[in-house]
Amino acid sequence: MIKSTYTKSKKAYKVNFELPTERAGEKRDIRVLGTFNDWSWDGGVKLKAGKTNYTGSTELPAGSYQFRYLADGSEWINDDSAETYTDSGYGTTNCVFDLAEVKEETTKKTDAKKSSPKKEAADKKESKSSAKTVAKPPKAKADKKTEKAAAKPVPPKSKTKKEAAKDATKKDDLKRIEGIGPKIAGLLNDAGITTFAQLSDSTDKKLADVLQSAGARFRLAKPGTWKEQAALAAAGKQDELNKLQDQLKGGVKR
Repeated sequence: MIKSTYTKSKKAYKVNFELPTERAGEKRDIRVLGTFNDWSWDGGVKLKAGKTNYTGSTELPAGSYQFRYLADGSEWINDDSAETYTDSGYGTTNCVFDLAEVKEETTKKTDAKKSSPKKEAADKKESKSSAKTVAKPPKAKADKKTEKAAAKPVPPKSKTKKEAAKDATKKDDLKRIEGIGPKIAGLLNDAGITTFAQLSDSTDKKLADVLQSAGARFRLAKPGTWKEQAALAAAGKQDELNKLQDQLKGGVKR
């Protein structure tokens, strides 16, 4: 799991990495290697072992980064909660995360001119005198028909079939699908794919179009097993889904 916080004073992000102990095993030397440290073991972000997680952090400027965890210098481990994944070019899959550029607004502070006590007193007198001279408007006679119409409550408009259908459609957590992170889940939602059933019924072309239109980074995502996983999730077959996901890395079969 990755969490990032932008620090204005440093104009950089503090990026926190978290890897569950059950994924890596206990008492291991875990480091984060990626494009931000040239995949160097010596320059890797060393994670501290806790009761349930290995944790560590580093500071990075805005940009797009690839990374993986490396255990004891020999075993590569991917982050199950990465935003997205990409082909490393070596038959493996790298995790990807983005740090957005932050535009800092500069505001000019102007000192308000303080008015003198004499001027404030004069303004108060003028305000009081003008308030006295303003005549109160006569009360308008309410039309009886208008009063009756206002007294009757207006019934709420009934929802259209489309609105009712939208309300009836509950969103599923598409991030449960191996290979789909928060960014891709958002892209699918924007394309009208909000449930496991809709994802399983989507055509390969539609999924490809969603990724293509999102930019070069997302074109590398592999949606080959998304529909199969979504069909199992929609049918409530969690055990079968777990067995399938055990065979996947970043949504791709090993």
